[in-house]
Amino acid sequence: MQYTHLGRSGLAVSRLCLGTMNFGPFTSEEDSFAIMDRALDAGINFYDTANNYGGNLGDRGHHGWTEEIIGRWFAQGGGRREKVVIASKLYCNTGAWPNQGKLSARHIREACEDTLRRLQIDCLDLYQMHHIDRETPWEEIWEAMEQLRREGKIIYCGSSNFAGWHIARAQERANARHFLGLISEQSLYNLTARTVELEVVPACLGYGLGLITWSPLAGGLLGGVPRKQAEGRSSRLSARIEQMRPQLEVFEGLAKTLGISPCNLALAWLLHQPAVTAPIIGPRTVEQLEGALSVPDITLDEATLAKLNKLFPGPGGPAPEAYAW
Repeated sequence: MQYTHLGRSGLAVSRLCLGTMNFGPFTSEEDSFAIMDRALDAGINFYDTANNYGGNLGDRGHHGWTEEIIGRWFAQGGGRREKVVIASKLYCNTGAWPNQGKLSARHIREACEDTLRRLQIDCLDLYQMHHIDRETPWEEIWEAMEQLRREGKIIYCGSSNFAGWHIARAQERANARHFLGLISEQSLYNLTARTVELEVVPACLGYGLGLITWSPLAGGLLGGVPRKQAEGRSSRLSARIEQMRPQLEVFEGLAKTLGISPCNLALAWLLHQPAVTAPIIGPRTVEQLEGALSVPDITLDEATLAKLNKLFPGPGGPAPEAYAW
């Protein structure tokens, strides 16, 4: 496994981040344990979760379910906690009352305490704001995060789903407080969704944030779905497949020529993009995890990158050049 620093920090993380959103709702606890053990054996030391994972299934799930599974995995010992950089997120409502969501100082404190309890740990390595809160001032947010850091409950802060302007504003307010501020941003980014190249990527590069990418396979669209559909397997993405079939068939043909899977080609492309620290892979099985382990070792030449950029064009570079002179 290859490692790099997360943004401008000294924190070393693997070039693949293990996403855990499936743990509980779609992957059993036993299988989740097996995936985390195999990831650790393979050198993946960066695990991402959130306090609302598991709570999107109504009566069939509950908020914090995924964190509880990870906590029981940590509790087995064997150096699991010491080896893993664990990242969680807060923002989403985890209850029906007004202060059970967003980024007030009260919710930040309570959400952190709840996450630590579920994970059965004393300190989070990376605490990420899952979304921008347009109603809470940065002075309040940073004061709450600074207090958690003084108490040894978090080490680093990150953002998720922030615009470039939000990153800039957050960092300038942190700088004024002589606080480290953000070291990472977690964004939607894949070959079919490249909007972040306009302003989020430049902001990350300018402020020294590592970019962690979610949905790197576009919800499965870049995972070989036309081939799977031809084999008779149904897909919830049928409408998008038909809309993008010519592109996807060329994409799969390119992957075949390179001797790699479409999934791995999409992931490898991300690792060749500026600011990207790691794509988040969310395997439901150990077999799916195994398939992705070779991605950091894949090198794409300029000709291949040019073909992919032509096949899935981005916005045209950073703003304002992408839409002006």
